[in-house]
Amino acid sequence: MRVGSVVVDCNDFPTMLAFWQEALHYVPREPAEDGWVVLRDPEGRHVNVSLQKVPEKRVGKNRLHLDLYTPDQKGEVERLLGIGATRHPRVPEPDEDFIALLDPEGNTFCVVDTSHR
Repeated sequence: MRVGSVVVDCNDFPTMLAFWQEALHYVPREPAEDGWVVLRDPEGRHVNVSLQKVPEKRVGKNRLHLDLYTPDQKGEVERLLGIGATRHPRVPEPDEDFIALLDPEGNTFCVVDTSHR
C-alpha cells in the first residue's frame, strides 16, 4: 500500500487550483471537472495532490498539512507569497528548518529547508 494522493478540500476551486498548480509545478492528470482535479508531478516522482470543492468552510486548525522540501527556502517562500500564500502568524522557534505559510483558503503548509541535509 502507498499514498497515491493527498486531497485538499476547498471552497474557491479555481483559486486553489491555480495556486497549487503553480506552487508545486504540477499538472492536471485529466481536465478538472465538477470541482475535482488530481494534480500530478509531471515527472511522476512525487505524490499527487488532489483538490475537491466542498460546500462547508474549514473550521479550526488543519489536522493535516503538507511539508514542501526545497534547498532554496528563501526563494521558494518569496515565490509562494507572490502567488497568493500568506505568512502563518505563529512565532518560529530558534533553529527551525521550516517556515509556515497559509494557502489562499488559510490551510497551513510548511516550506522546509533541505540545503543542510
